[in-house]
Amino acid sequence: MEKRELTCIGCPLGCAVTVEMEGTEILSITGHTCKRGEEYARKEVTNPTRIVTSIVHVNGGKIPMVSVKTKSDIPKSKIFDCAKALQSIQVEAPVHIGDVILENVAGTGVSVVATKNVEAL
Repeated sequence: MEKRELTCIGCPLGCAVTVEMEGTEILSITGHTCKRGEEYARKEVTNPTRIVTSIVHVNGGKIPMVSVKTKSDIPKSKIFDCAKALQSIQVEAPVHIGDVILENVAGTGVSVVATKNVEAL
């Protein structure tokens, strides 16, 4: 039997969660104080995902870069593919919060969106 110790990020409490597994089967999840903790632990040991944040170049903007993030979480195994795809992206100002910067990043079906406004010069 394998034991996985996790710190839950489902809410601000940061509970110490223990997942007991036999192969890929979850036998028990303990230590969580809310339903989100159990959901987080189950997802983390079976299919871990993350929201990715980064920056991309802006042409003709008052600032040269804009912060971006994936609109939802993507498989942890696709993080480096996502980062690589964003390296060569350049957008034209103006940029607005929520603008789609890149669709279907790394074949995940998830878009990358702007998280800051950048005015044109």
